[in-house]
Amino acid sequence: MSKDGPILLIDAYNIFARAYCVVPIMSSHGHQLGGTIGFMKSLGMLTKKFDPSKIIVCWEGGGSARRRAILPEYKMNRKPIKLNRSDIYEDIPDTEENFIYQVGLTTNLLKHLPVEQVYVDQCEADDVIAYIAKYKYPESKKIICSMDQDMHQCLSDSCLQYSPASKKLLDKNYVLERYGVSVENFITARSFIGDTSDGIPGIKGCGFRSLVKRFPELGKSEFVSIDDILSLCEKRNNDKPLKMYKNMLESSSVPKRNWKIMNLDISTLSAEHVSKMNFAIENAETKRDKFGLTKALITEGVDIPRAFNVDVFFMNLNSSITKE
Repeated sequence: MSKDGPILLIDAYNIFARAYCVVPIMSSHGHQLGGTIGFMKSLGMLTKKFDPSKIIVCWEGGGSARRRAILPEYKMNRKPIKLNRSDIYEDIPDTEENFIYQVGLTTNLLKHLPVEQVYVDQCEADDVIAYIAKYKYPESKKIICSMDQDMHQCLSDSCLQYSPASKKLLDKNYVLERYGVSVENFITARSFIGDTSDGIPGIKGCGFRSLVKRFPELGKSEFVSIDDILSLCEKRNNDKPLKMYKNMLESSSVPKRNWKIMNLDISTLSAEHVSKMNFAIENAETKRDKFGLTKALITEGVDIPRAFNVDVFFMNLNSSITKE
């Protein structure tokens, strides 16, 4: 780890869930450990790749009661995460208990490392990451490690996003080129589009392409609000009526509701949540305990060094973590 490196913000559930599905590692006790070992290997790879000055792992805090109060269907349609192992093992318990067990094991293993873990009850990891990126370390160089599209709204001159799936480092220009909208207006556009993966309905006929075509203002760096788009919609519908405009005006409450759910900002958090996040961030403890990590892995039946090489892992942590 480097004194001058970026702060690495890790969307823990996002990275863990991917590893849980695809990494085929079993312990000598017959337990599936792909999520844990895959996560740890990803952490080692990220440390080597970006040489960060600080690593902050952000966990889900049990979901957002605030968002569910706004939209009861929020994230209710997600299917259980399934293992992809049928071609390797004949009989592996694919249970929620195993998933939860591995999450707990991962958090315990990380306690032996110079890694800060943040968990805030009733706060999603997205909220924590956005708060840290925008308000806790606004001027510091940061890299958000996540495949979550929601993280695009956090991108700035000092904040990038790394996608483990594509192995690409994403910046503000990526969002503009990929979607046709600026980072500043990404959530404005998504509020009209919705997010089917999270069970957030949008307005029929609204997609990035159609919105950018009718509202090129979304591609500018100047912020355009929901009300701004609706005002433009009304004016342009009077000039040239379109079904898309009609749908948007008749469903004006939809993007306003979606904004409250999708926007990651301090304005959408309670004072209690902000206080809890500050406490969790400022009181996070770290260690550099190679022996403790090795012992914990052996106890779990991990084949060292074949399944996980502790020596190589610690080589990537070759300098002291620095506090800002």
